[in-house]
Amino acid sequence: MTAPIPHPLDQDAEGVNRPGLRKNPKYHQIRETGTGVAAVVRPDGSAAKLVTRYHDVEQVLRNDEVFSREAARDADDMDLEGTLLGLDGAEHASVRNAVRGWFTPRAVERLRGTVEERAAAQIAAMVEHGSPADLVTEFAMPFSLHLICDMLGLPQEGRLRFRGWADAFFGITEQTRDGAADALISMVVYMNELVEQRRDDPGDDLLSQVAVGGAHLSPDRQIKLPVSLVLGGWETVASTVCTQIHVLLTHPYGEYETAYAYLTDHPEAVPGAVTELERLFSVTAADEMPRRVTRDVTLPSGARLSAGELVIPSHDAANCDPRVFTEPYRMDFARDPNRHLSFGYGVHHCVGRHLGHLEVVTGIGLLTRELPSLRLAVPSDAIERKPGNAILSPVALPVAWGR
Repeated sequence: MTAPIPHPLDQDAEGVNRPGLRKNPKYHQIRETGTGVAAVVRPDGSAAKLVTRYHDVEQVLRNDEVFSREAARDADDMDLEGTLLGLDGAEHASVRNAVRGWFTPRAVERLRGTVEERAAAQIAAMVEHGSPADLVTEFAMPFSLHLICDMLGLPQEGRLRFRGWADAFFGITEQTRDGAADALISMVVYMNELVEQRRDDPGDDLLSQVAVGGAHLSPDRQIKLPVSLVLGGWETVASTVCTQIHVLLTHPYGEYETAYAYLTDHPEAVPGAVTELERLFSVTAADEMPRRVTRDVTLPSGARLSAGELVIPSHDAANCDPRVFTEPYRMDFARDPNRHLSFGYGVHHCVGRHLGHLEVVTGIGLLTRELPSLRLAVPSDAIERKPGNAILSPVALPVAWGR
């Protein structure tokens, strides 16, 4: 019998995640071996099954009756009780429905003008500051942070606190677990004050919707919901913009020296490019959060799972499954269809996926239009990415433009 594989696959000997742009090639070896389901051992010594084929991962993500997130909370690295990520079925729907109307495709389309204005203003501010600049702190972070905070109606003076809290919360290792817990407590205390204010004096913002429209929710869920919206709606978007710019500036495309140069000449290709880069270079950890199997089941690959087992579906491995994606490792901005799983699937798909996608498309589109000479200001291999972080973002992305 093959020995279990240490999981996560991208951790070093000290248990610290040190990611590159592409995930560990072992994911793809596992996917093409046997059923593509491998036994893994987690840092705490617990056993799990890693699921890597697209249709298997799709089934695990879709069916929360058989593959329960709520039943797997004891295996989570962070406290997700009461959040969208820690609930199933009717409980999950009750929390999601409190804000769903703000994130439908139609609702997001109404925000297009605001998103474009925010992105354009932030690029203008960065240009005024001058070249070189850090794309993380001078464009991507303030653009995405202020947009979601505007939607929620959070006061200006409290917004930057979330960056420090987010770094501590997402950067969980054995050495930083206490810091992550402290960060969550700080966010909850801060958000609780704001939710209580909205209950007494509601406005037309998203936080008021949570406080009033989500009155059926427990106080804990009312508070954790907007916290998760800030973290997910900001950190993920900012990291995606910077990761995709890094890829575009360092990878050729067609006859062009860089994919960035290609997009400056083909602006109509930006939406497809963003979708393709979401597939190949997702900024979330390669694997979804664990699920607990509630009854014996056979996956489409033929792999059999038993009730009580812990399963970990890998969206990154699934996103390169040749059974679904032709030439999966080739970057193809015209790929159609492109039903990647980077935003999840089924009931747990990211509630803000449409807004996040619009933000990234807008940011990439405006950067390629306004700064066609954009380039890295340091060698590509000098770009550091946050170790041990659940969101795989660069620490900084120094860029320059002009002569």
